[in-house]
Order: sequence, then structure tokens, then C-alpha cells
Amino acid sequence: DTAGQERYRTITTAYYRGAMGFVLMYDITSEDSFNAVQDWATQIKTYSWDNAQVILVGNKCDMEDERIIPMEKGKHLADQLGFDYFEASAKENINVRQVFERLVDIICEKMSESLESEPCRGSSGRSMRLTDTSPPSQQNCSC
Repeated sequence: DTAGQERYRTITTAYYRGAMGFVLMYDITSEDSFNAVQDWATQIKTYSWDNAQVILVGNKCDMEDERIIPMEKGKHLADQLGFDYFEASAKENINVRQVFERLVDIICEKMSESLESEPCRGSSGRSMRLTDTSPPSQQNCSC
């Protein structure tokens, strides 16, 4: 959580490494906040794990009268970036749970895909899939 503040612009890349998911949030009442999304998305894609999942969230949906960024504009940007999109209100607890549940779901989906497509190395160093059955062991008869 860097709250989009300028002083966090130089955040160390160590915070990105190993993260499996990001909630990238902008303020629907602020053009500057929305315009910063592309920069943050670039940093995430540059410094995080290749399979890190991102959800773009337009925050403050409870402030409809002060909205500057139309929902369609947020959805369009999310589509361009390949992110899921939500609108939420942290203050009024609108869609907060749904955002995090969806993030967990897409992280799990991506991990499952990775396990299915990439063979693992067994203790013998041979390549094997977790779904493969082990070969029958050869028994030596000493009779």
C-alpha cells in the first residue's frame, strides 16, 4: 500500500519481487490519480513476477456526484492492460471483499495453470508431472 504518493515513486523493487497479486487503485474523482495508473502498471510489469495478477480498482464509487473518471474509461484501461476491473469504496466498504476474493481466485487459477503446464523435478533430477503416476519399482529377488 503506497497510497499513490509521490514520495513512494522510488519504492525499492524488492517490494515487487515475490508478490503474486496487486490491487492497483485510483480515485474516480481525480484525473491525476487515474493518469498515474499507467506508470504504476509499468512498474508492476517491470519489477514483479511474470505471473503476478493485477486488479484495477476505481475507488470512491460512493462519491458519484464528484466523479470525473467515467466507469467506461476505467474498464477500457483495465482491458488495455489485461487487468480485471472493479469500482469500490474503501470508506463505505462497497466491493472491497469482492476485489480481494477475485484477486485470490485469479492468483490460484494462474498457479494451477503453471503447475499443469510445467513439469517438476523429482528428487532423482528427472522431470515429472505432479499428476503422473510413479513407475513400478523393480524388486530384486535374492532366491
